[in-house]
Amino acid sequence: MQADAYDNKSSLEEIRVRFDQDVERFSNLNTGQAATMDALLTMELITKAAVASTPEVNHLLDIGCGAGNNTMKLLELCSPKTITLVDLSLPMLQRAKERIRANFGGAIRLLQGDFRTQPLEHNHYDVILAAAVLHHLRDDQDWQQALGMIFSLNSPGGGFWISDLVSQEHPPVQALMEQRYGAYLGTQGGAAYRDKVFAYISREDSPRPVTFQLDLLRRVGYSQVELLHKNACFAAFGAIKAGS
Repeated sequence: MQADAYDNKSSLEEIRVRFDQDVERFSNLNTGQAATMDALLTMELITKAAVASTPEVNHLLDIGCGAGNNTMKLLELCSPKTITLVDLSLPMLQRAKERIRANFGGAIRLLQGDFRTQPLEHNHYDVILAAAVLHHLRDDQDWQQALGMIFSLNSPGGGFWISDLVSQEHPPVQALMEQRYGAYLGTQGGAAYRDKVFAYISREDSPRPVTFQLDLLRRVGYSQVELLHKNACFAAFGAIKAGS
């Protein structure tokens, strides 16, 4: 795809402003992701898979951490020494730190901005989480750069675990999955809520098929990939870096 295909999409600054204003909604572990199908299930799956595949989790990186829900879920299963939280929104980061601090005595590092521009250590993070983040990437260069960088940040034997909005490869299947997702949104808040969610997806997001992402994870260097769950327009999956 050409870069100009994304000219009408929201900038990172516009996305940041929206999330600055939505901290309270995302601060509820059970209902903060109501617009995401199977949110609680995928949160459980990626955190359990992270610990199962990398039993010694010393350093955790949560990219696009929001209000900290996924890190909090992971802390039910393991006790890392350090947690690094990255998000566009400073209010989200501050709320995440506040919530995580209640159950975690180790070092918490906050980094505001695009994770690709942050001072992150290579070969360092045993577990990297990215929930509802990658769909903000745009063209092929964006995707290649982002996943390649994440691979470089994982420690040998570490894992990268994702839950996200995804698209489909075949347009008729995409239309079917959008219809299923629209029906789900209708059960959460009626037609007005459905239309609101679809409107900000159209403005902000450019998801890719899970098949594309799994292939790309292998191409950037991950030795194993895993598809944990997929339902309509959402999927949970991950990748493991070969040990040293």
